Amino acid sequence: MSQVDQNRLVDNFIKLIKIDSESGNELEVALEIEAQLQKLGFEVERLAVPESLSNGFNIYAKLEGKIDESVVLSCHMDTVAPGNAIEPVIEDGIIRSAGDTILGGDDKSGIAAIVEAIQTIQENNLEHKTIEIAFTVFEEGGLHGSKQFDESKIQSKNGIVLDSGGPIGTIITVAPGQQNLKVNITGKPAHAGLAPEQGINALTVAADAISNMKLSRIDAETTANIGVVNGGQATNVVMPSLYLEAEARSIDEEKLAIQVAHMVETFEAAAEKHGAELSIESTRAYNPFQIADSHPHIMAIQEAFTALDIQPILASTGGGSDANIFSEKGLTVANLSTGMSKVHTTEEFIAIEDMQKISQFLMSFLIK
Repeated sequence: MSQVDQNRLVDNFIKLIKIDSESGNELEVALEIEAQLQKLGFEVERLAVPESLSNGFNIYAKLEGKIDESVVLSCHMDTVAPGNAIEPVIEDGIIRSAGDTILGGDDKSGIAAIVEAIQTIQENNLEHKTIEIAFTVFEEGGLHGSKQFDESKIQSKNGIVLDSGGPIGTIITVAPGQQNLKVNITGKPAHAGLAPEQGINALTVAADAISNMKLSRIDAETTANIGVVNGGQATNVVMPSLYLEAEARSIDEEKLAIQVAHMVETFEAAAEKHGAELSIESTRAYNPFQIADSHPHIMAIQEAFTALDIQPILASTGGGSDANIFSEKGLTVANLSTGMSKVHTTEEFIAIEDMQKISQFLMSFLIK
């Protein structure tokens, strides 16, 4: 089998990660990716997103194939912060940042792997499936780009998102849903030195609730966390109000509903106990998905890995990705590892060998 060009793959990856594209600022990288897809012969369409979301656009692209199958390949174009002025360092087959930014392998390693696989297919005049592309903006922090994506453009029933870590061969077939809570606790101000008993401390209410709340790892399928807390004006004022943001996740919808109800009820009980007012906004971030191990799409992915002597690993994850949203839209979408490691940190890195392997997998999958 023809081999992908590792040097070209790395060069393009470096080119992409050097383009600043923190969430909401994807225009420049979207233009570069658009140009690369057009050079490969794709019909490329810009899909507009609200200006309040991004200065860029989602990308839909299609390359007709001669094999009577089609698949949609998806990655997100944005990165988390700190993701500007990335300086990659290559040492002993590992690509990492200089240490003061993330690397951007999440998710540009997937984009580079796709482009290289298709370049290699075309150079060797190999027949391939019809390939659709769904690249999104602002995936980080809410999967916003995929929520805006016009799924009517996509003709494929099956897809692959390249947005996970772990060994190459990892196939995410199970992912949780997430519910978000925005909580406002309103107490009563008072002078903390002269008349503290006349006040209702919103922090005391929150502390009472949290001390009685099941958080962190609930069970093998369910987690919960309080990640944002804002409140207070001065040390001499009984805290009159407090704002919190929390989340719950579970693979199981019933467990998710139970956990969310528990969190809401615990806040309500504490507010009533202390005489505080409470408002809670509960919204669904994304739904869980689960694909049967025996699904033909999953079987085909496993076979392609096995043919390359790569052990396929069916796995679940505690995180959400664009795969959740595209699954909601009716597609069967697996999330595959590109080998990215320590993502969302300044210690992020990726092995060149892993990038080569996932690109080689894509090439193999697309010509069978």
